Amino acid sequence: MDSHTLLFGVIGDPIRHSKSPVMMNRAFREAGINGAYGAFHVRPDRLGEAIAGIRALGFRGLNVTIPHKIEVMAYLDAIDESARAIGAVNTIVNEDGRLTGYNTDGIGYVRSLKEEAEPELGGKRILVVGCGGAARGIVWALTREKPASIVLANRTEERARELAASFAPDAGVTAVRWEQLREACADADVVINTTSVGMAPNVDATPIDPAWLAPGAVASDLIYNPLTTAFLRQAQARGCRIHGGLGMFVYQGAYAFEYWTGRPAPVSAMREAVLASFAEGGTAASSAAAAGTNAD
Repeated sequence: MDSHTLLFGVIGDPIRHSKSPVMMNRAFREAGINGAYGAFHVRPDRLGEAIAGIRALGFRGLNVTIPHKIEVMAYLDAIDESARAIGAVNTIVNEDGRLTGYNTDGIGYVRSLKEEAEPELGGKRILVVGCGGAARGIVWALTREKPASIVLANRTEERARELAASFAPDAGVTAVRWEQLREACADADVVINTTSVGMAPNVDATPIDPAWLAPGAVASDLIYNPLTTAFLRQAQARGCRIHGGLGMFVYQGAYAFEYWTGRPAPVSAMREAVLASFAEGGTAASSAAAAGTNAD
């Protein structure tokens, strides 16, 4: 570090578990950028002071994780369309003291899905299981791909209907009762688990019966601990293509890197760094993705 070093970081409460510094510092090294990225513990009652400090110190960019993704919006100068539509910010860009909030969770997920499992989402029938913290951003990003339909299913039916109703009628987002889930799975080209069912230590649990999926469909899981869940293993055995949650974490960080630097993110190096850190810690990772805490 020197007087020319660009400063970046992630704020949250808690934050010590964060893998973002490992991933993002590797990205800066790989790209030859004189940048440094740290993790900062910020309590909710100090959020305004933290953002003022970031502005005063000239940090180039910031990631935001729980519990600050919504509240931080009040301290920013502008909110990008993505974050405004989703109602949460996970990335901040500082342009000469003007702070703009973005949300890279949903677009990071969709980029991962397209590059790793299904390149063409246009015209596809998509089923989203679970309507928790991660679902809104993912559904918003999926609507931009022009699928034939997006069907939401949640054990609390009203939550699924409320989320579906928050999108424009022409977005093609609808909800089904939990009792209709088996039929919905059979009709879907892509089935996405956004729940925490199957996350360590309950690695044998599945959110739905993988036998309900049509062979050849894509089974996607936001969980990345384990890297391949029981749901994905069983779906693969049925002849489905599978997509795990690690890519969402990597790509939401990749988008933040690109917003900050204007340069393509070194995605392979970022993924390599995260996987290496998991191995060193003796675990696949604590799966924040399923809880909607992707920028950590």
